[in-house]
Amino acid sequence: QEQLAESGGGLVQAGGSLRLSCAFPGRNIRQFVIGWFRQAPGKELEFVARIWSDTYYANSVKGRFTISRDVANETVNLQMNNLKPEDTALYYCAAGSRLGTKEADYDRWGQGTKVTVSS
Repeated sequence: QEQLAESGGGLVQAGGSLRLSCAFPGRNIRQFVIGWFRQAPGKELEFVARIWSDTYYANSVKGRFTISRDVANETVNLQMNNLKPEDTALYYCAAGSRLGTKEADYDRWGQGTKVTVSS
């Protein structure tokens, strides 16, 4: 099954930054709506941001996170600034054909990359 690949997670102090990348090996990532989701321990999967010809963000990350396409490297990146401990989660990227914010709107997923923000 086709699978996306995330990278860039790690441990950072509160107020710091990380950049996550999402690749779709063997496919043209520009043909898909790409979403980022996250799941904190013991919590449900949460929408973070998505990109097509426009971008859309969850209120919890608006103004701090930026989703963008890197055409040269064929990736979709999530730049995360001013990170907070509550941003700690496993971050997933997903591909779909609908401009959605729900898990069901995306049918191809990566295995996730861990982000830990210490206080």
